[in-house]
Amino acid sequence: MFQIEVDRLLKPGGYFVLTSPTSSRHGSSRSLLTPIEEFTHKLCWSLLAQQEETFIWQKTVDAECYISSKLGAIPPCKDGEDVQSYYQPLTPCISGSTSKRWIPIQNRSSGSLSSAELQNHGKYCFNAIFCIGVDPEDFFEDLQFWRSAVSNYWSLLTPLIFSDHPKRPGDEDPLPPYNMIRNVMDMNAHYGGFNAALLEARKSVWVMNVVPLGVRNTLPLILDQGFAGVLHSWCEPFPTYPRTYDMLHANGALTHLTSEGCSITDFLFEIDRILRPEGWVILSDKLGPIEKARMLATQIRWEARVIDLENGSDQRLLICQKPFVRK
Repeated sequence: MFQIEVDRLLKPGGYFVLTSPTSSRHGSSRSLLTPIEEFTHKLCWSLLAQQEETFIWQKTVDAECYISSKLGAIPPCKDGEDVQSYYQPLTPCISGSTSKRWIPIQNRSSGSLSSAELQNHGKYCFNAIFCIGVDPEDFFEDLQFWRSAVSNYWSLLTPLIFSDHPKRPGDEDPLPPYNMIRNVMDMNAHYGGFNAALLEARKSVWVMNVVPLGVRNTLPLILDQGFAGVLHSWCEPFPTYPRTYDMLHANGALTHLTSEGCSITDFLFEIDRILRPEGWVILSDKLGPIEKARMLATQIRWEARVIDLENGSDQRLLICQKPFVRK
């Protein structure tokens, strides 16, 4: 089941590296590795390299390989089993071989998608990436919006971040906040445009993209761009340790929570649990939910300010910082 799950997660042409330290404890790892090697052959993986206790396999790019008789008693997944859903149990079947998203990693370029790249790849790539029904024009308009937003965010945050971190005598002027913000969670990631814009702006941050349950499942599009992402219900705690992230970002999450009948208060307490001391929160939403969140942020002793975007809409930004010590 472990190897079937690895096969499900891997893109065509992807790599699986296994290090088995059993030889140092039990004398030999051959008894463990023999059934693994036999099963990887059935999964159409190729053993590329082996050095002492480390083995590197590559998943096949040939979807037809799974149709052959090599798999024996392991059937292909039926309709409905071939789709990842929230809290789905492990299934003893081979998935993904008939998906439109079967694109070998060697056949795609790195980085975020561009309109020219999509056109050059042709209709198959277009269907594979936008099989969830996303309009390409909407996708690129969203990316353009986040390019501008990221620039605005950093112009707002830079003086705030470094106002409390004066340089030491002899130090050069501080660089843009690369080392102050190392990891970010986008709590309502949509198409992953915020992640893509951060990369294009050369912000040295790692991003976890969260697609809330109850909205369109755009996670396949996020993953196809090479980003990390998960599905999650913000009516529940996020499975991570306290004080994990330097920045939490959410666009429209407050409105979504209200529509789902979930508590904004619980949501902010969950943010407070996940956020590191002196970490930042950026919430973008309509005036009503933003004002409610601002009042709650003040009660849990965050430093909070509301920024009017001055674009004629009722959209507001709520920028908060969790203090190192609550007074």
